[in-house]
Amino acid sequence: MDSSTTATALWERVLGTQPHPAVWLVVVAGAVALAAVVPYRAWRLTRNAITIAHEGGHALVALLSGRRLDGIRLHSDTSGLTVSRGRPSGLGMVLTAAAGYTAPSLLGLAGAWLLAAGHITALLWGATALLAAMLVMIRNAYGALTVVLAGAAFGLVSWLTGPEVQAAFAYGVVWFLLLGGIRPPFELQRKRRHGGAPDSDADQLARLTSLPAVVWLALFHVVSLTALTGGGRWLLGL
Repeated sequence: MDSSTTATALWERVLGTQPHPAVWLVVVAGAVALAAVVPYRAWRLTRNAITIAHEGGHALVALLSGRRLDGIRLHSDTSGLTVSRGRPSGLGMVLTAAAGYTAPSLLGLAGAWLLAAGHITALLWGATALLAAMLVMIRNAYGALTVVLAGAAFGLVSWLTGPEVQAAFAYGVVWFLLLGGIRPPFELQRKRRHGGAPDSDADQLARLTSLPAVVWLALFHVVSLTALTGGGRWLLGL
């Protein structure tokens, strides 16, 4: 088999469609994702994945809005920081600041759409590519380690496992993004109620616009809950 044939077969594998898994597998994947989000001890670990999506959202929108991305840091307390340069105000800065808390849910919604269309392999490979691109901009060791581990998980599952395992993993990840995207806005709301997080994304958006932080918090809630509703219906085939 020559290289062109191999490349064509690989391309068809990525862009092709795969059979939808049984409903029970989708439900079990959702239950596992819920168990990774609700218990506090589990959430302390799994929240790192939400932070990757959060900071990745900041970074992607910063680039798309014409800002210069300086770097991303992910910390062991599940916090993160994305630094970009450009105008300190304006639409690009507003979109960049708003992208963090909405990114996990919107990524989950996009993933649910791909899975509903049968593109399980495309989702796995796309996630691997995004994580590889993000790794280039990571500026600390812990952040590099978490992104490498996440990318390795997607890569190994897509290469070494069969269709059922790939489907279970892909559906579990998407459920996790949809469910996990709901919790951070509530955590931020609780922190602000007790006088914490004075420089949160919502507070930065309040300073950038004429809208108070509570409005931006409400937007984060609406996006996450709407994404879960729509994405959940796609995943369950409704």
